[in-house]
Amino acid sequence: MSEPTPPRRPETLAKGALIGVILAVIAGLFVWAAGWLSPSRISGGRIVDALETHGVHPGVRRAHEKGLCFAGHFDANGNGTALSRAGVFAQGRTPVFGRFSLGVGDPNSPDGVPGFHAIALSFQQANGEIWRTAMDDTPIFPIATPQSFVDFQLATAPDKATGKPDPARVQAYMAAHPETRAFVKWLHDAPFAASFAASTYYSINAFRFTNSEGQTRAVRWSLKPEAPFVEIDKAKLADLNKMQPNFLFDDAIQRLSQQPLRWELIVTLAQPGDPTNDATKPWPADREQVDVGTLVLDRASLEDNGPCRDVTFDPLILPAGISASDDPVLAARSAAYARSFTRRAGEQPTPPSALSKDAAARSVLEGAR
Repeated sequence: MSEPTPPRRPETLAKGALIGVILAVIAGLFVWAAGWLSPSRISGGRIVDALETHGVHPGVRRAHEKGLCFAGHFDANGNGTALSRAGVFAQGRTPVFGRFSLGVGDPNSPDGVPGFHAIALSFQQANGEIWRTAMDDTPIFPIATPQSFVDFQLATAPDKATGKPDPARVQAYMAAHPETRAFVKWLHDAPFAASFAASTYYSINAFRFTNSEGQTRAVRWSLKPEAPFVEIDKAKLADLNKMQPNFLFDDAIQRLSQQPLRWELIVTLAQPGDPTNDATKPWPADREQVDVGTLVLDRASLEDNGPCRDVTFDPLILPAGISASDDPVLAARSAAYARSFTRRAGEQPTPPSALSKDAAARSVLEGAR
């Protein structure tokens, strides 16, 4: 005969209920993140699906496919503490690693293709908190909403019959999106930088800084290079691509083997009425700017085994003192980066990078060790 089960004590039931609530909240967050609660919401999967209409390169990021890892540090001058309580702005040094990349759609593309030059950074604060940011060298962005991003990718995807975008679809998209037309014109007219080291990079989206007194300001940030800007003759890009297809990355590797590269981190403060939910709209040039310190990069490594390989530079990985704005693109970027990581992680082994097949790049990197 079995012994009777003793009645459960009230505190045991309370603990069980609390655990159940926590599990339900976690499950709910997963459901929300997947977009199941709001079918109209653009999920990370839909964004990555749209990117993949331009081609899939297994084991590689779905955007900014061609890259190079680097490491260094950030020397804060203390000016940023008036704006944000994030530890990275307290006077002192914070370790940094990151990635240079091109938004070219193909990890083996030559470097002389008009598009984004980008830098991604991961700051490791002394208290363990992390700040990640992915920045482009354009002060404006071509789209304002996640839906526009998906529509743009689908409109410019290669047609199966011709291997090129359908002009009618592209024209229809552009007719409906003057903000994208403005960006394309800017990209056409802007000089093409000869080096990652001489490019200015922008945060793309707006964020919020909150200081130790609880005061919050909308901000954007940028990296201003110490290296002088040098322009490449766009008419000579085709020849340059044939002679030295990795010329931008080769230049970065060569420079980092000789001396550190430096940028000033500049925070721009919004005024009331400045748009914080639309990255296609620049703020007026007279907005107050604060120099909060110097980014110093001093070594490069191939992405095949470098510190940036298994990392997403999710713009919503933020320390206390920095928070997201109301820009809907931020949540979409975060979700898309996560989905891209999941897909490429399941496609191991990762193929060799274009730079690992570049004998000159390998030689410089091995010599710098």
